[in-house]
Amino acid sequence: MSQLFIKGKVALVGAGSGDPELLTVKGMRLLQQADVILTDRLVSSEIISSYVSQNAEVVYVGKQCRKGASTSQATINELMVIYAKEGKLVVRLKGGDVSIFSNILDELETLVQNNIPYQIVPGVTAALGAAAYAGIPLTARGHARAVRFLTAYKSDVVTPNYWKELAQTEDTLVFYMSSETLPNVVENLLENGISAEKLLAVVEQATTPFQQVYISSLYEYKEKYGDKKFLSPAIVIIGKVVALHQQFEWFESQYKNEEYFKPVYETNINNKELFALTA
Repeated sequence: MSQLFIKGKVALVGAGSGDPELLTVKGMRLLQQADVILTDRLVSSEIISSYVSQNAEVVYVGKQCRKGASTSQATINELMVIYAKEGKLVVRLKGGDVSIFSNILDELETLVQNNIPYQIVPGVTAALGAAAYAGIPLTARGHARAVRFLTAYKSDVVTPNYWKELAQTEDTLVFYMSSETLPNVVENLLENGISAEKLLAVVEQATTPFQQVYISSLYEYKEKYGDKKFLSPAIVIIGKVVALHQQFEWFESQYKNEEYFKPVYETNINNKELFALTA
């Protein structure tokens, strides 16, 4: 039997990639025990309404690139410290997994510097959720040797030599936070001679009732989707495995062109004095 989590600590918990039923049992138990939840934007509202105690304080600390009233990382760090030092059990709830393309390093460093005990609870990361719900086995035998998790959120974040390697590899490529720079991703791969056998899939709002999957050859991408603005969050999968989607697609979306995750708004910090509002 798992031990109760001692208060005055922080649990960094992955909420999964959208579907509230992908939350782990350990994550659910911690939410039921928590005094305070600091939650990201990309967390299903059903998780908060179903598993959080009515006596818990829920603080929305979401981020949304270039949109809305995003919460700075420094504020999030400070809130963790303030609540933990009050002797409370704090759950820092993150969409997907806590260790893949998140700011967990900043948060861990803050907790260590302030001598605050913590634990890390993994979640279903967006790449795995998107691939599963799109029927795309990421390392299917005969189609891929491995899988790489990447990001190209800025046009210059990947070096020219690495673009060449990415174009030639037999690994499946999964890009996070890259839907806005996708034309640049496609252009770089084409310039480096990527095989026409490799297809591209964009999975919008994966594992939610609003999921949409868009498939294209890289050589036809500009014509089919070059001007399209994909809804956030969107995962990009590139490789031979994408061709398996047509055969193994199983998940039926219920809605189109709507947002599952609500936009961020100003964080409710209950007038607590913060010293790290500099980010």
